[in-house]
Amino acid sequence: MTTIEKLKKPPASKGSVAAATLKQQSSSFKRWGRRHPFVRYGLPMISLTVFGALGLSQLLQGSKDIAKVKDDQEWEIIETRKALSRTGPVDAYKPKNTSIEEELKAMQEKVDINTYEYKKIPKLNESKSS
Repeated sequence: MTTIEKLKKPPASKGSVAAATLKQQSSSFKRWGRRHPFVRYGLPMISLTVFGALGLSQLLQGSKDIAKVKDDQEWEIIETRKALSRTGPVDAYKPKNTSIEEELKAMQEKVDINTYEYKKIPKLNESKSS
């Protein structure tokens, strides 16, 4: 009878069983990290980089959308108050049609290239010595 009693183990409590399985799982995770360092270090770093870039792009797009809506609202207010369009006052600016030939004639009237006089441009050394 004594040998049978020695072979029997006392009943284990639930807390000790849970602690043992937790210890076994953590040691297997440590081994897994040592065997595959990319999964432990590289994959989280790459995923952080990719998801960070996606998150930043969403934030920037949102701020651009808000700025566009704000700009449109400001233009609507200005148009209603001052009757302006994006190019200027409505029906106020009507450019006249000018041609290159007309501009050339106007410039030739202003400047006469046949009569001119020579003027000496002073050098830097001459102005200091005088």
